[in-house]
Amino acid sequence: MIRKHFTFYGRVQGVGFRYRACRAAEMAGCTGWVRNEYDGSVTMEIQGTEEQIDLVLQEIRQWKYVQIERMDVKLIPVDPKEKQFRAGYM
Repeated sequence: MIRKHFTFYGRVQGVGFRYRACRAAEMAGCTGWVRNEYDGSVTMEIQGTEEQIDLVLQEIRQWKYVQIERMDVKLIPVDPKEKQFRAGYM
């Protein structure tokens, strides 16, 4: 089990990114959260196996309205108490 913090840049707000991320994470069995940021980026923290996280990213990228131009990622500590994936707000 790992946890990653992502910041996505590009056409990522107003295109169903958070909805798609939530559905994909639930299907893959991941926990975490996703939210829009004031600067137009989207932040996501997600935990699961490397393979599960890769599946979620694949699903997000396949959404025809999302266009990720840049993605920053870092490994962060796992949250053992987290039980679901949710969309958050600023």
